[in-house]
Amino acid sequence: MKPKVHWVSPIPEATTDIAHYTYRILPELAEATDLTVWTDARHWDRSTEEFCPVRKIDPHHTLPRDFAKSGHGDGPDVIFIHIGNSWAYHAGFLQLARRIPSIIVLHDLAIQEMLFDAMRFAGFPRETYEAEMLRWYGEDGLVAAQDVLSRRSGANVLSETYPGFHLTLDHAAAVLSHTPAAFDAVKETGIVPAYQLDLPFRPSATAPSAKRATDGPLRLVQFGHIGPNRRLWEVLEALGPLKGEIDFKLDIMGNVWDRSVLSEKLEQFGLDAHVEVHGFVPEPDLDAALAEAHLVFNLRFPTMGEASGSQLRIWNAAAAAVVTDLGWYRSLPDDTVFKIPLEGEIPAMQDLIRRVDADRTLGETLGQTGRTRLEARHNPAIYAKGIAQIAECFPEDAAKSLQARRARETLAKVPHPTSLYDAALKKRL
Repeated sequence: MKPKVHWVSPIPEATTDIAHYTYRILPELAEATDLTVWTDARHWDRSTEEFCPVRKIDPHHTLPRDFAKSGHGDGPDVIFIHIGNSWAYHAGFLQLARRIPSIIVLHDLAIQEMLFDAMRFAGFPRETYEAEMLRWYGEDGLVAAQDVLSRRSGANVLSETYPGFHLTLDHAAAVLSHTPAAFDAVKETGIVPAYQLDLPFRPSATAPSAKRATDGPLRLVQFGHIGPNRRLWEVLEALGPLKGEIDFKLDIMGNVWDRSVLSEKLEQFGLDAHVEVHGFVPEPDLDAALAEAHLVFNLRFPTMGEASGSQLRIWNAAAAAVVTDLGWYRSLPDDTVFKIPLEGEIPAMQDLIRRVDADRTLGETLGQTGRTRLEARHNPAIYAKGIAQIAECFPEDAAKSLQARRARETLAKVPHPTSLYDAALKKRL
């Protein structure tokens, strides 16, 4: 019998890679599980319903019985809730995850930007946020958070020390992540069972040719949900001095978090004639641009445990990417991406661009090796089988997590807990 899975996730028409990730695996996921997809969006691409039912969710009021009523078959209703770092798509899911036992699919460890935007735009209570920061990170964490609330520092900087993913764990039955770093971070909390699967991506039917143009402008691309940690300003700063030396064109495809600052940067570095800002583009247009790109910028800092769906798309196009030598990106084989250090990032980037311009074939082998890795390790069928296995463990995981939560609640009521009391309680539970 297939496990009953309720998949709470952004779905197309949402312009986020998590929506695309869900859509890409639906055929295999619907084959491996008794699947229902849930969204809090007002509108969605009805083609999603070709694979499974899609239901509308109210994150503030939906109860476990609502999931049970919509499922069919025997066995427990297993809820997977996807948490990323964009408030527009995940603020509601965060509220749901804090009320209902579920398996958290943790796409980012560093979610402070989402948390602050959720307070600002989605009604997430500030007092709850401050209480949770104190609970999980102590006085230092609370003070650091209050500095951001007072606009004395940025949420992205706060994430480096206090990533924020702990705020999703209290009612979690288990956590699924896509990188070793995130798996280890969750496991170290000792709060919930942790699982890890490689992020899936459906390869195109045929691998594109790695032959890029050997003359004309050097084709550069940056794409995706481009927030402060995607290093776009640093890319532009690196390109500015090269504009008289190298003939290049940079295509920026995706939503940039601050278009006014982008315009200022293009003017500051004199790049208006070399950069085209497309905004969000359909996937076929993006894939076509990647198939022509000599180099794709996929830099991150801070990076806190997230795998990159963008990198999988780059590999699918057999394109060469440059990444920051940190986190998940550091763990990638050296023959699948160009890596540059954060320290000395701009001169390292300039040196790489010069080398790629001098030898337009430099990234061909890199792109083909990446494509091979994509096909071998990120297959949606492998991922769907893993989801079904995690769902089968839900009853046992939920019981363990409930016991751990009861222990935390009991310890919190003890005026002066001792290590002996702590150990005795843990042993009993």
